[in-house]
Amino acid sequence: RWAAMKRPLGLAVLLLALAAAGQPPLQRRVVREVLDYFHGRSNVQFLFREQSVEGAVERVDSSGTFVQLRVNLAQTSCRKQVQRKQNCRIMENRRKPTCLACYKFDTSDVPKVLDKYHNCGPSHHLAVKEIKRRDEAECQAVEEAGRASDAIYLPGMFAFSKGLPA
Repeated sequence: RWAAMKRPLGLAVLLLALAAAGQPPLQRRVVREVLDYFHGRSNVQFLFREQSVEGAVERVDSSGTFVQLRVNLAQTSCRKQVQRKQNCRIMENRRKPTCLACYKFDTSDVPKVLDKYHNCGPSHHLAVKEIKRRDEAECQAVEEAGRASDAIYLPGMFAFSKGLPA
């Protein structure tokens, strides 16, 4: 009986590994950063795992790479202080927050984060019109990061910007 149960579980783990392997490296990095950010919050007592990634967007321009995705998390049976994280099973009917993440990476060989934005909460919370609007504005600002350095230098521009009150 146990062998019959192990097979579907093994298949599920394999499918998750294949899904992770199919994600571009910057998207994988954003998922890891989202998990670190989420676990760093003081009100989070348990470990969460990535359940799925939706709406992944990756756009490259001369200023770098913009990545936006929605990560659906699932609560596990392990407290977040636990060192051994491999055997933490997902708890059904527990918290399943969703995190919207927007990141802008520079064009270097080991991309550095130019700007980022996270918003995590219950999925219905992220669907509220005002929150959705704020998320879109924040992500737009993140995508613009690094573009100012592409601007053409105009004579007097530096002196003018220095002359503005702080």
